[in-house]
Amino acid sequence: MSVRTDSPAPHRAGFACFVGRPNAGKSTLTNALVGTKVAITSTRPQTTRHTVRGIVHRPEAQLVLVDTPGLHKPRTLLGERLNDVVRTTWAEVDVIGFCLPADQKIGPGDRYIATELAGIKKTPKVAIVTKTDLVDSKTLAAQLIAIDRLGKELGIEWAEIIPVSAVAAEVAEEELGGGTSGKGAGGREAGQVSLLADLLVPLLPESPALYPEGDLTDEPEQVMVAELIREAALEGVRDELPHSIAVVVEEMLPREDRPADKPLVDIHANVYIERPSQKGIVIGPKGKRLKEVGVKSRKHIEALLGTPVFLDLHVKVAKDWQRDPKQLRRLGF
Repeated sequence: MSVRTDSPAPHRAGFACFVGRPNAGKSTLTNALVGTKVAITSTRPQTTRHTVRGIVHRPEAQLVLVDTPGLHKPRTLLGERLNDVVRTTWAEVDVIGFCLPADQKIGPGDRYIATELAGIKKTPKVAIVTKTDLVDSKTLAAQLIAIDRLGKELGIEWAEIIPVSAVAAEVAEEELGGGTSGKGAGGREAGQVSLLADLLVPLLPESPALYPEGDLTDEPEQVMVAELIREAALEGVRDELPHSIAVVVEEMLPREDRPADKPLVDIHANVYIERPSQKGIVIGPKGKRLKEVGVKSRKHIEALLGTPVFLDLHVKVAKDWQRDPKQLRRLGF
């Protein structure tokens, strides 16, 4: 007669990387899993420029999400460096999530990335169908089949293929008062975001927690603040302008002589563009656009820092900085 001894499941911790062509929903998915904004989002491609880590805490695991720029055909030195960031990250993570939008057929960009992923043999790969809230069930089914075929064609054995909608998950959480029980608008997709974490965790190595409880990202606050300003600056500008915008926080200090119960943080930041003709676009008539950028970004910055802030923004020209190695270094790339 044998005596059964149930031992608790081992704690797992490790890194997962979301890859995909630009604007495939990687940053939105990262934010949905972490439960707060740690990666900026935009309808423009090449929004993400820094590798942002979002940390998902669970009793049995810690999932560290690495958000990378979209892999793309580079046209500038900046583009080449962004692609280098992606490939370096792939070599360092425990699992790769390949994001493919449900509302767009698999194209050359997706195939290009999948071909590169096929060369990485040891790292488990999960295919994630994003933006499922934008399609009907028939279109979604066709996309799932196409992804399965793509894997077989290139010799990729998907550990999982899972459809999610990070946007619908956010809607469901708001409607349910912070819960995601699966009821209400977007409830199914909200559950799928949680299920994605369930599927990624077993692919991680056995390990104690890598970050303290409560940490949501390891990005320095100044980098996060700069990214929030850039996100606000990207809204409503011309198609060619987003790639020309960089933000550097020059100074971020608590204001002296403030009472302890009324703190204020002074933030001085520069918004850099490549040509003088772009300056008016960012500033707007009589400074209206720049003021809107300040108001919108300050709201998110105050939520991030947990304190009121005074935000001082200036727009400066750094001619052709995307192609200049010295200026790229100065702007943090």
